[in-house]
Amino acid sequence: MTFRPLEAGDQLSRPEFERRFETMHGLKKAELIEGEVYMPSPVRWNQHAGPHADFIGWLVHYRAHTPGIRVGDNGSIRLDMENEPQPDAAMIIEPAFGGQVTLDADDYVVGGPELTGEIAASSVSIDLHKKFRAYRRNQVREYVVWRVLDRAIDWFVQREGEFERLPLSPAGQYQSEVFPGLWLDPSAMALGDLAKVLQVVDQGFAAPAHAAFVAHLRNRGAGRPNSS
Repeated sequence: MTFRPLEAGDQLSRPEFERRFETMHGLKKAELIEGEVYMPSPVRWNQHAGPHADFIGWLVHYRAHTPGIRVGDNGSIRLDMENEPQPDAAMIIEPAFGGQVTLDADDYVVGGPELTGEIAASSVSIDLHKKFRAYRRNQVREYVVWRVLDRAIDWFVQREGEFERLPLSPAGQYQSEVFPGLWLDPSAMALGDLAKVLQVVDQGFAAPAHAAFVAHLRNRGAGRPNSS
C-alpha cells in the first residue's frame, strides 16, 4: 500500500502520521501537534544546535548521578491520538523505578514524560502554545522552554492540571520539584557558561533532597539490572 508523504500542515490521526512517517526514509524529524503535522526547518548553530547540546549535557550530567533516570534527544513521544511530538529533550524515571511513562513494543515512550525541554527560536510560538497545551493535558510534570533569542528560560510545573511557573530560588536558580538536585542557573545557561551550569548542578547533588531521591529510586529498583 502506498502512502502520501508527510507535508507540513497535514491534519492526521497519530496512527496515520506514524504510517506516513515510517515510509519517509531519511526524514529525521516530524511532529504531530494537536492533529497537525510540523516539519523541521534548517537548524542554525547559535539559535538551536549549540544551545541544544548544552541543554542535553546538563540533563546527562544529572542522569550520571541519579539511578533509574533516562534522557532522550528528539525521541518520539506517543502522548495521545492527536499528538506525537519529538521534544528536543526529555527526561524520564524508568518504569521499573516507578516512572509514569511506559515503553511499548515498538520502543516508543507512551504518555507524558516527567520532564520535557524545548529549544525555542523560530518555534517559540508553537512551543509556548500548542505544545504547551498538549504537554499540560498529558500530564508532563515539568516543561522547560529556552527562548534563545530572548536569552530567557521558562520552567513550568504541573499542579492540579495546570502549568504554573516554577519560582526562582533566592540565589536566582530553578530547582526541580520532580527531580531533586536538578538545579539550573538560567542566566548561565542562556549565556553559554556551561562550567557554571554544571557547578550549580553539583551543588544540587550535595543537597539532602537529592540523596533521599537516590535512595528512593534505588529502593524502587532493587533487584533490577539498572538498580546500581
